[in-house]
Amino acid sequence: MPFTDVDMPGDVDGLELAALVKSAWPPIDIIVTSGHRDARPEKLPPDGLYVGKPYSPAVVAELIRKLHADAAS
Repeated sequence: MPFTDVDMPGDVDGLELAALVKSAWPPIDIIVTSGHRDARPEKLPPDGLYVGKPYSPAVVAELIRKLHADAAS
């Protein structure tokens, strides 16, 4: 399961990376994070999730469980 930050070095930011991954592999769900900007739902790929920084490992684990449960149903 990909997990990316919005702010990354280089020409592609995390939102663009998430969109590229989702377009190449539609079943892959992605978690996006940032400590500097909020990702509006319309900026995320379908079924993508956003978690703001700082976050706890428990929050990320719950998001992963949710994505796995959604994929299994």
